[in-house]
Amino acid sequence: MVADYVLVYRNTKLAVIEAKAWDKPLTEGVEQAKNYARKLAVRFTYATNGQGIYSVDMQEGTEGEIAQYPTPEELWAKTFVEQNAWRDRFATVPFEDKGGSHTSRYYQDIAVSRVTEAIAAHKNRILLTLATGTGKTFIAFQIAWKLFHSRWNLSRKPERRPRILFLADRNILADQAYNAFSAFPEDAMVRIAPDDIKKKGKVPKNGSIFFTIFQTFMSGPPKNGQPSPYFGEYPPDFFDFIIIDECHRGGANDESNWRGILDYFAPAVQLGLTATPKRKDNADTYAYFGEPVFIYSLKDGINDGFLTPFRVKQISTTLDEYVYTPDDQLIEGEIETGKRYTESDFNRIIEIKEREKKRIELFMGMIDQSQKTLVFCATQDHALAVRDLINQMKTSTDPNYCQRVTANDGALGEQHLRDFQDNEKMIPTILTTSQKLSTGVDARNVRNIVLMRPINSMIEFKQIIGRGTRLYDGKDHFTIYDFVKAHHHFSDPEWDGEPQGGDVAETREKAPSQPRENSEEPSEPGEKKRKVKVKLADGKARTIQHMTCTSFWHTDGTPMSAQQFMELLFGKLPEFFKNEAELRAIWSNPDTRAKLLAGLAEKGFDRDQLVEMQKIIDAEQSDLFDVLAHIAYALPPLSREERAARAQMAINTHFTDKQQTFLQFVLAQYVKVGVDELAVEKLSLLLLLKYDNAIADALKDLGKPDQIRQVFVGFQQYLYESLGHPHNNMQNAIMHSESYRQ
Repeated sequence: MVADYVLVYRNTKLAVIEAKAWDKPLTEGVEQAKNYARKLAVRFTYATNGQGIYSVDMQEGTEGEIAQYPTPEELWAKTFVEQNAWRDRFATVPFEDKGGSHTSRYYQDIAVSRVTEAIAAHKNRILLTLATGTGKTFIAFQIAWKLFHSRWNLSRKPERRPRILFLADRNILADQAYNAFSAFPEDAMVRIAPDDIKKKGKVPKNGSIFFTIFQTFMSGPPKNGQPSPYFGEYPPDFFDFIIIDECHRGGANDESNWRGILDYFAPAVQLGLTATPKRKDNADTYAYFGEPVFIYSLKDGINDGFLTPFRVKQISTTLDEYVYTPDDQLIEGEIETGKRYTESDFNRIIEIKEREKKRIELFMGMIDQSQKTLVFCATQDHALAVRDLINQMKTSTDPNYCQRVTANDGALGEQHLRDFQDNEKMIPTILTTSQKLSTGVDARNVRNIVLMRPINSMIEFKQIIGRGTRLYDGKDHFTIYDFVKAHHHFSDPEWDGEPQGGDVAETREKAPSQPRENSEEPSEPGEKKRKVKVKLADGKARTIQHMTCTSFWHTDGTPMSAQQFMELLFGKLPEFFKNEAELRAIWSNPDTRAKLLAGLAEKGFDRDQLVEMQKIIDAEQSDLFDVLAHIAYALPPLSREERAARAQMAINTHFTDKQQTFLQFVLAQYVKVGVDELAVEKLSLLLLLKYDNAIADALKDLGKPDQIRQVFVGFQQYLYESLGHPHNNMQNAIMHSESYRQ
């Protein structure tokens, strides 16, 4: 979406102009102008052809010709009829774009505007709902920037700067926000940490922008035998503005222990940030904050091109479930004879190392091992075991290739995560985790997500998907390797349906009685039983079979065909052939094939893009013909080896023994290298290779040059014959494609 002109005054978008050519009707651009106005959430929009001006008021629904554009002051007064000093004061503070390197997106501008308007209107509970990966932390920073520089505070008198608290439930999110707010003066920023409080004996109060987690605020040494959480050391009206990140997870829940923090700081204006639309399991959040002042959904993000689509590789093995048999060795624990162990049991109550090893072998063989990858595991111990197996199988020589990042890894894990998030660094390349990285972690270059644990919550599933949706240079999609049938969530009507309220009492999980300081991953409920460990009988691991199915998805959870996926990434394939038969005919002749490839390249589909498409549909061992046929006609790709074997039968029928010998050599080169070996320009080189530079021997065996060329070109039709179409149908298609050949 690119509007011709956007009218901006006092750092605020006020109107759109859609301009058409002089010879076009005046109202030619009205529909576009209205669409842009709806998208940018501006009241006024204009269409012009240079001869006149057509005005539309989106709020009143009135429209018609006007003599001239309003002045900036007139447009401001028409847009904001009611006077509001703080709204005007906020508008004087421009966005902080770090010298133009961090410009905002249109929906981020709207979100900031809606929040500052709510603050100016004295609203004290505010909610923003934006899809994962759309920049909620960036929005929070811009809001804080405007409050700080306008000197807004609860007194509504610009006599001091505000005290702003950014409250999260995980250290990585608080640290991430602290880094994102780095444009603020260093002495204005305060990271509240329990170690510092213990060291100084008091909570920090000198600063303007404070960052901490619920667990830190809830901790604190008891006094007189009573709990004495650290947040109580601040006066209730200490903070003017509180930002609650991922607010659906904690403090807004009625039964959450963390709710006490928000209730204690009730005088503050509180802004909740969430990625989850209203559902039964987060209705408390919406009851506490009220309806969102702005919503930007997953569907919006993908349609606007701000989030990447993805493909899902669904992988099943013959050991997805397990029943103990006496030939297997029980290493530890007590096995339940006859019990069928399912996905939710593995790596929690039963462990079979060979099963995990096979899964890791599978996805390590499928991914590009140089691409950044997140692996979600059942437990922290499971994440450790998976890390070790990956490092044992990797092709990289770097000992830090794969690292675990869980709550147990502490500061070292945080450093691994920072290195992983740094797009300039490629080590570590793979992180294993359990719960810690399922939300809020901004790692833009993640290309693969591997699911090795069940995901039972729709909210968590969306958040995990969000780890891959972020844009990055050269990244046009990402891949989910699903061992646990998590893709079934796409069939759930709640995946991207309409928000719903409702009674949540029976579906909500009760918060733990006392959160552990810095605890970021839930402990296993109940008494911990000894895990069962089984070693498979000799030979069983070698016979584990697997099946893989690839599907393509929009980020909003709707499936799409391979053709739609490719069109989304690369654009629509040019129509150089009318049907499958004509494509086969064109591709069967080296001359018309070369002309087709040149035509595709002119339209933006060069060899590199075709090869990238080949990788996306897992057809690296196939012909480029299979890429085009799969995209255009959904034909399953054949490997070059399969094509060569099929062609061999026809070659044995139509060619002499010596011609067959030469063509067998050509086919071997084709299987090894690809379709480029079938170009006429390669014929001389192939003859030299086959006959050890003795062209005379080649002429003796195969005939004159024209005859050799005819054999070389003629046999290729058998490579691309359809199984359902005999040779005479191919000949008919070749005749129809003469126009393309000329």
